[in-house]
Amino acid sequence: MDHQAIYKAYEGIVVSISDKLGAFDASGNTVTLDQTKIDAARKILDEEAAKVKYKTDRVGRPVNPEGTVYASIGDQLDMLYKDIVAGTLTTSGTWATHIKAVKDAHPKP
Repeated sequence: MDHQAIYKAYEGIVVSISDKLGAFDASGNTVTLDQTKIDAARKILDEEAAKVKYKTDRVGRPVNPEGTVYASIGDQLDMLYKDIVAGTLTTSGTWATHIKAVKDAHPKP
């Protein structure tokens, strides 16, 4: 059973789900499930997740198989400092090219 989609489809109605027994309301009554409603809720959940997936991809949570993630804050500050000292704090500097590579690899939808 797609618990997350059931809770979304029956928000405020279903309070517990058992894979063996079904879905229940707050009084313990069985809630009859409509697969069409559940499928529509799953579609909405998937669309919502896709809108923010780039954020987790950029920071590497969960593990990002592409390996293009933001460097740690400490490493980014080090890049900025070195760019400032070298006079390369521009769009072609180390920090800017690093950030651009991550954003290009994982663009906003």
